[in-house]
Amino acid sequence: MNRLERDPRLAARVLRRFEVAYAEGASVDEDRPAFVRAASGIAWVGDELAIVQDDASFIAIGRPGELFRSIALPRGPGGRRRFEVALGNKYDKLDLETCVARGERLLAFGSGSLPVREQIASLSMSDGRAVMIDAAPFYAELRSAPDFAGGQLNVEGAAIVGDVLRLFQRSNGRHGGHPASVDVGLGAFLSWLDGTGPVPALENARTYDLGEVRGVRFGFTDACEFGDAVVFVASAEASPNAVDDGELLGSLLGVFDDSSGRWAPLCDERGGTSNMKAEGIAIHHQHADRAWVVIDPDDPNQPAELCEVGLEGPWL
Repeated sequence: MNRLERDPRLAARVLRRFEVAYAEGASVDEDRPAFVRAASGIAWVGDELAIVQDDASFIAIGRPGELFRSIALPRGPGGRRRFEVALGNKYDKLDLETCVARGERLLAFGSGSLPVREQIASLSMSDGRAVMIDAAPFYAELRSAPDFAGGQLNVEGAAIVGDVLRLFQRSNGRHGGHPASVDVGLGAFLSWLDGTGPVPALENARTYDLGEVRGVRFGFTDACEFGDAVVFVASAEASPNAVDDGELLGSLLGVFDDSSGRWAPLCDERGGTSNMKAEGIAIHHQHADRAWVVIDPDDPNQPAELCEVGLEGPWL
């Protein structure tokens, strides 16, 4: 067990925020809302940010402060691309929770919390074509690794660290287990994904203690490479399981390498501790002391927010 504790020298404060809306607007025919609703992961693809969401089958591409263009993923049951309690189809969603980019290729990962969520979206930026890949054999490997999956699989973070793909398990709910990470060789993973190699082996499974608030543990919600280290976001959500939402009690940003880790609470513009649900993180392209963080409002009628966060103190 790796215990990561609060470092009073560190601070993570929102500097400004933008609502993430689509340039194309809403479309009944495409079953597209006017904005990104439940942002769950972000990654740089060239000089643009890609944003995936867990309750709508679209990938948003664009730059902070501007309108984002939408790329539609294949339709789900009933031809829908929106999934929510009011539509009676919440459990049909792909639940894309995190994404990484390799060159002009973006990979978005389902959480694995239900069979329909054992899929990976592969998007080619060169032609804008997106395909869904049945990744059940790989998710079976993740689920069978007890140090990683714990009680109920819920993949919420991914980062490319050198030649390794590192996946992060949130471990929310009441089914035991701990926040965890596991490594897989990136080359072997891409070979399997493209149908030219076997299911890759898992390595270096680790569990973490990120602390708690009011008896609710913090769990990973995303991560990305940060120099020679990894920076992550985590939230404490009083969820009954890995499928249903719960009360959000706070979020934090942290950093760790192979020997140590530490974190700071996510604070609002005034410096007060925030209860925003931080779901995705990417380091700023121009400023190493800033990050872009997406916030999920957990409300299908509200747009997700993209926040520029200042990282104060010795993060690296």
